[in-house]
Amino acid sequence: MPRPRPPRGARTLAACGALLAAASVALAAYAAHGAGTADQGRLHVAAAVAFGHGLALAALARGVNGRAAALPLWGLLLGTLLFAGGIASGVLLGSGAALAPIGGTALILAWLGQALNTWRD
Repeated sequence: MPRPRPPRGARTLAACGALLAAASVALAAYAAHGAGTADQGRLHVAAAVAFGHGLALAALARGVNGRAAALPLWGLLLGTLLFAGGIASGVLLGSGAALAPIGGTALILAWLGQALNTWRD
């Protein structure tokens, strides 16, 4: 008997996690082979955060049952995009990393929400 399909939101989160992980590998490769020495460290931080949170999303999304359980994971996605994306765009576009602190705060709150949801289950 085939196993039931996860809800659309869970599949979207898992797919976004996989895309974050893929993008992080490309970002790390650019940091190692194309970026100037001054920018390599920041790009590696952005890549590491994107990779770790991409893996977390891909893994945790499979167990999502309902909107309340998905909310922290959407926060992880948003926080990762703002934090890692803010750092990467600051380096690649010269725009500064003004969104990175907002993304970091979102990541902290999302992980606290995930902890609370896990504890409640």
